[in-house]
Amino acid sequence: MNLYNIKHPEEQVNFAQAVRQGLGKDQGLFFPENIPHLSNIDELLALPLVKRSQKILGALIGEEIPQAQLEQMVRNAFTFPAPIAKVEDNIYALELFHGPTLAFKDFGGRFMAQALATVRGDGKITILTATSGDTGAAVAHAFYGLENIDVVILYPKGKISPLQEKLFCTLGGNIRTIAINADFDACQALVKQAFDDAELRQAIGLNSANSINISRLLAQVCYYFEAAAQLPKEQRENLVVSVPSGNFGNLTAGLIAKTLGLPIKRFIAATNANDTVPRYLHSGNWSPNATVATLSNAMDVSRPNNWPRVEELFKRNGWALTELHSAAISDAQTEDTLRAMNQLGYLCEPHGAVAYEVLKQDLQPGETGLFLCTAHPAKFKESVERILDLTLPLPEALDKHNKLPLLSDEMENDFAQLRAYLLK
Repeated sequence: MNLYNIKHPEEQVNFAQAVRQGLGKDQGLFFPENIPHLSNIDELLALPLVKRSQKILGALIGEEIPQAQLEQMVRNAFTFPAPIAKVEDNIYALELFHGPTLAFKDFGGRFMAQALATVRGDGKITILTATSGDTGAAVAHAFYGLENIDVVILYPKGKISPLQEKLFCTLGGNIRTIAINADFDACQALVKQAFDDAELRQAIGLNSANSINISRLLAQVCYYFEAAAQLPKEQRENLVVSVPSGNFGNLTAGLIAKTLGLPIKRFIAATNANDTVPRYLHSGNWSPNATVATLSNAMDVSRPNNWPRVEELFKRNGWALTELHSAAISDAQTEDTLRAMNQLGYLCEPHGAVAYEVLKQDLQPGETGLFLCTAHPAKFKESVERILDLTLPLPEALDKHNKLPLLSDEMENDFAQLRAYLLK
């Protein structure tokens, strides 16, 4: 598999290098040179998740990893289902929260851990990543206990839910967590500064597990196929997918699935008040505002890292960006939507509610709608209970961590301080 740096196309790497390196020169994102068009979509959709995913990833990665080894990597990573649930006659939820940390990031995090263990070579590796909520837990659990791999996770202090924090800040061992006194964009900027520091990168074997890492992104492609496989064939042809969007990795993966040949009619990028992309698509001006805290905190991102990949896909496929519908939903609308969904008999959480509401606004007659549910409602226990006036039992995965003490360090938004921490 050949990949190039979107900012500097002359920088080219194979899959193993891209996984190990994370980012290219000048913080450029790696992107596949070729995405094949698969002609046997119906045959693929007839296969079970693991077998189908091995074939999809094999088509993307090529011969760089032997097929038997790749199948074992997928088998080790995808140990849980991704079912769809009918919410209305023509609207379905893709539930991506049945993994060990109850969030969609389990797919990408666990496959990346398998990929890095396969291609790592010699020497120590330090994973440095920023999280606005669910990435931290997925990465921490995927890499917990792996030899010679240290993980350092930055998150905005007080801006993720208490249960999200407990799920990844209670592990210890090779997992270190730092609460930064700033927002997520500042955490992400610190990670980028670290990658720009060649001496630091070399000294600690720096790598990132954010959705900028190509292995995570490719893993996420697989659950779009899994969703389509569960729909009757007649409903696949007019399928509209609404993606709750923060860093835009999830949407990028869906667009790769469409490029491969999955019959998705169009995508919707649903955001909260951090509405850089909907404003950009409307005005043509890229003008990020300061990040604001919302109910759907994992989407509290004003400078989405993966947007260059989205634009690259539209450009390469000859698609017009005007085909991408994007809209922002307020917290008040999110609360109303959660109540409406609950009355329909579907218990959701804020991120899924944002995606559902924008889908409802945009879905046309004759179309089938699918929206992504990226986390279990119990991960947002306090807000869901308040909005819906009910009591949510904690799943075992959350309950056992909720009882443990936080092990996080606290730090100002200061790269010099972070650098010293990483080197000690």
